[in-house]
Amino acid sequence: MSQFSYVVQDPRGEAVSGTLEAGDENEAVAALQSKGYFILSLSSKDTKTSAKGVSLSKAAKVAQQDLIFFSEQLSTLLTGGVPLVRALSLLGEHTNSPGLHAVVGAVTQDVSRGTALYKALSKHPAIFDTLWVSLVQAGEMGGQLPKVLRQIANYLTAQSELRGKIMTALAYPAVLACMSGGVLAFFVIHIVPVFADIFKQFHIKLPVLTQMVVSTSELIVHHLGLIIFVVIGGYMAWKSYTSTDAGKIAKWNLIFGVPFFGEFIKDILVERLLTTLSTLIESGVSILNAIAVLEGVFSANIIFQIALSAIKVDVAAGKSISAAFRKSAVLPPLVTEMMFMGEESGKLPDMLQTMSGFYRLQIDQFTRRFTAIIDPILVVGIGGLVGVIVLAVFMPIFKMSTMGGK
Repeated sequence: MSQFSYVVQDPRGEAVSGTLEAGDENEAVAALQSKGYFILSLSSKDTKTSAKGVSLSKAAKVAQQDLIFFSEQLSTLLTGGVPLVRALSLLGEHTNSPGLHAVVGAVTQDVSRGTALYKALSKHPAIFDTLWVSLVQAGEMGGQLPKVLRQIANYLTAQSELRGKIMTALAYPAVLACMSGGVLAFFVIHIVPVFADIFKQFHIKLPVLTQMVVSTSELIVHHLGLIIFVVIGGYMAWKSYTSTDAGKIAKWNLIFGVPFFGEFIKDILVERLLTTLSTLIESGVSILNAIAVLEGVFSANIIFQIALSAIKVDVAAGKSISAAFRKSAVLPPLVTEMMFMGEESGKLPDMLQTMSGFYRLQIDQFTRRFTAIIDPILVVGIGGLVGVIVLAVFMPIFKMSTMGGK
């Protein structure tokens, strides 16, 4: 028989340490789990291990894919009976992300001293946000940490795939627009001035279209510095204005009001809200805490943040979540009605997942249609502008040739 030292969490979430005798490590794990303990660390007194300290002063930013892999692998290890500290130590040592290596090393040290995992994660908000902390806390308190970690991985994967689809749909049109803009700039800055000088030498009266193109070219060529200054000044003024609450509200109302794109942006935000809320509730987070987490998730959108603050007050006062969301008008009526049905049937997370799936489908359809429509629009639009410039340049040439013939 060997003697093992352990640090565990009891069903109340409190850290408990002690020693026990067992034939091997597997037997010790089984004995502790049979008592309802969640194992934080377990080591034989013959082999002493300690977490390696890692400086966080130079921790790099952690990619989303690294966090997905971390949550998936941690869930797998814990499900297999590996103690939490050992699982964290293994993942921290074998990750290819310098930032995650540093953070997990610090988290491992804290957990090995008896700190709850969610408290250790909360010390690194740049990597593990309030969503992570709240879900892990619910998992630890409910004894469902491996399941919750798997849910985190699924949530991050879904959000990453959605973001990837949107970026893919926008990438090609953006490149095409930049290249086309470069072609237009070349025509206006280099080609049009050459012909403008020729026209001046012949002292002919230019057609209205040609005069407009030549004037635009002269404005850009001779006052480029002023134009850049005005653009930068306007951008700085807009940034200063949108740093205020009134400016943030005006900015998001402007975005939501853009034809064709406004509803698309709102659909993305609604999908994220529904997916996040569903994941939180399904993981055991209380409704009130879930809404508080959503406030952090939507910290960059003041309209949603104000609505969620009001919803939190209403829910704390005893109002149902569907009634609170209906009052805020931040979600479409169909969604609030489905939430009400989910509350009545006791299947609110399932109903939220159904609605988030519907919005993901809407977003996917939009991105595919956008890609199919925007390419010919850009080609025809830019081609039309170039055609107008060419026509404006050659109209006086035709006039000059006619005069010469006479």
